[in-house]
Amino acid sequence: MARPTTLDDLVRAVKTAAAEGRRVKAVGAGHSFTDTACTSGTMVELDGYARLLRYDRDAATATVQSGISLARLSRELGTRGLALPNLGDVAYQTISGAVSTGTHGTGIRLGGLATQIIGLELVTADGSVLTASAAEEPEVLAVGRVGLGALGIISALTLRCVPAFHLRAVEEPMRVDAVLESLDELVEGNDHFEFYWVPHTGWALTKRNNRTEDPVGGRGRWRELRDRVLFENVLFGAICRLGRMRPEWIPRLARLAPGSGRSEYVEASWRVFTSPRLVHFVEMEYSIPRDQAVTAVQRLRQFVDDSGLLISFPVEVRFTAADDIPLSTANGSDRCYIAIHVYRGMQHEQYFRGVEQIMWELGGRPHWGKLHYQTAFTLAGRYPEWDRFQALRRRLDPEGRFANTYTERVLGPVAG
Repeated sequence: MARPTTLDDLVRAVKTAAAEGRRVKAVGAGHSFTDTACTSGTMVELDGYARLLRYDRDAATATVQSGISLARLSRELGTRGLALPNLGDVAYQTISGAVSTGTHGTGIRLGGLATQIIGLELVTADGSVLTASAAEEPEVLAVGRVGLGALGIISALTLRCVPAFHLRAVEEPMRVDAVLESLDELVEGNDHFEFYWVPHTGWALTKRNNRTEDPVGGRGRWRELRDRVLFENVLFGAICRLGRMRPEWIPRLARLAPGSGRSEYVEASWRVFTSPRLVHFVEMEYSIPRDQAVTAVQRLRQFVDDSGLLISFPVEVRFTAADDIPLSTANGSDRCYIAIHVYRGMQHEQYFRGVEQIMWELGGRPHWGKLHYQTAFTLAGRYPEWDRFQALRRRLDPEGRFANTYTERVLGPVAG
């Protein structure tokens, strides 16, 4: 284990591992469900490498060490009048782990977190420090923003931010058929739209978040505690535990999900985007072309009905804009993201393999940090710029210093 607090520490860890013939992997918050950060060599833990290094409020940029969590980063930016334009719903992830695996959030006019990177600093296989920007090593910047840790260890990132802003959140249950019938309107008519279909019911829980100049209000701290902690975590966790003990109760327990009703409030953007996640689960998520969203949800619903599987977790559906990052799951086209979850300790493989088959047939790409059953052989054809990434990988890590079992499965070995 190496626990750097300075760039010199990080460089020393890589050089020592190289001298002793060991592989190296960096680990962030450990949120990924795959073994993307595992190694039998040197694991670099980034908890102590988590500072905001500098910011420019006028230019709306910030440079941070790679181990900073999204929660801490959002708080630090907020006190300086800045914010990230979009976030996923988990705030304890590190920024480097989030971008390296393609974390995205929702919003059809916005890309994933990696699209916000305008500068990268990498410690490469020989321990040298490579700085990449639009002017210097532009190919490393263009390709390395989503890299699975296979190109080197990110030591710092420079992010394009926006002035801090508020969001008006409207959260309410809708019939899932009504959501699917008006899906384009909902996706295009809101800055950020997502919904959760509740298996074994006809209900979806919808979230519409839109920028506003209105002040914070509409939900006191008690109501936030009630909704975000008591309802979404304590009560939901109890329902999941009951379902694990008595699976036959799951369809009846599912009917409790839409019961909290409509909620509307205004809050700082990052507090709306992110939520505490205290209920443990395993997850698979697929990106599919946006125009396949309705078909995918309908086929998933039919699969759950036909299979007889009892699913206690809602299915999450989100949307993002296309981007130009070679290994991004949104490369080349607007995407819909469908995430499925199973409560810890319950069997998941039949469900995951069945849903994966549906998503794969619709042109899907699996999230790099979540469970899936694909390999480099199957994935290469899904990414038009696959060879571009592999060329940079050979250049920066010709001996596979940053490889592990996972990267060899999903990216293949480093070819000479």
